[in-house]
Amino acid sequence: VEALFSGTRIADLILGLMLLEALGLALVRWRTGAGLAPADLLATLAAGACLVLALRAGLHQDGPFGVGLWLGAALAAHLWDLRRRWRRQSGPSR
Repeated sequence: VEALFSGTRIADLILGLMLLEALGLALVRWRTGAGLAPADLLATLAAGACLVLALRAGLHQDGPFGVGLWLGAALAAHLWDLRRRWRRQSGPSR
């Protein structure tokens, strides 16, 4: 267990699980038509993946620039996700 939490292995494991989640959700969508649209899924998972990559950069000791770069990317993905959701809720009234 200790080896799992040393270095960047835990972040790599989380990213792998996120990839499996994305594939599983895409498969459900493809087979049943239910669930998130691919663009919605991508927007949501991109924000989370960027946060995990910021964690990985910190564990790898990439310094403030490396961590900040991924945190900035996470913010951009989060804002993209929010914009998509907000537009969907407000409808075509614009």
